[in-house]
Amino acid sequence: MPRVLLIEDDRAVREGVVLALRRQRHDVSGAATGEDGLAQLRSFRPDVVVLDLMLPGLSGLEVCRRIRAEDQVPIIMATARGDDTDIVVGLEAGADDYVVKPVQARVLDARIRAVLRRVGGTPVDGGIPKIETHGAHGELAIDRAGLTVTRQGEPVVLAPSELRLLLTLSASPGQVFSRQQLLEAVWEHSYHGDSRLVDACVKRLRTKMGEPAGQPRYIETVRGFGYRFRSR
Repeated sequence: MPRVLLIEDDRAVREGVVLALRRQRHDVSGAATGEDGLAQLRSFRPDVVVLDLMLPGLSGLEVCRRIRAEDQVPIIMATARGDDTDIVVGLEAGADDYVVKPVQARVLDARIRAVLRRVGGTPVDGGIPKIETHGAHGELAIDRAGLTVTRQGEPVVLAPSELRLLLTLSASPGQVFSRQQLLEAVWEHSYHGDSRLVDACVKRLRTKMGEPAGQPRYIETVRGFGYRFRSR
């Protein structure tokens, strides 16, 4: 049974979502503040966090940053409005996905199950090597079987969406993927999804892989089309 931590300050919303998710066979714990949510992160050990962006006191953005500093648990951000700036900032802070409130239980359940599948699954890679190296001196190593990435021998800690995006792109070096293709492959958004998920995830990946700003070594932007992983 998936363990879900819901951090939501509105009591009525929190209780309603907790009840709805329990009906969908999730083990749910609710927190009313960011501080309580961070404490429960350590004691409850959730499989996924649903985080309200507009928390009083310790903001949802700060909670997201603090979680990411110590844990790569999937985070689904909930925002009361579809404000572009808030969404982008939240995604760049480390959220894996987002929903706009009021959230339908079936939509949130689908997003939770999709993000959990990303934790345990990998893209189809055909016959490519299970461990591959990239860069002038092979400084980036991707272990597709062990689901680990190292750079110059040091671990690169990636959230589930970041890892799956890297695995998807690197499985076909030189191939251009549109944002919609990546949404479907990584986030399982088969409808006309939000390309900001892809762009924010690419930005986080580039930072973690040590790519200089404006000089990508691994993930290239193909203007007007999408992204590709550089061939060796």
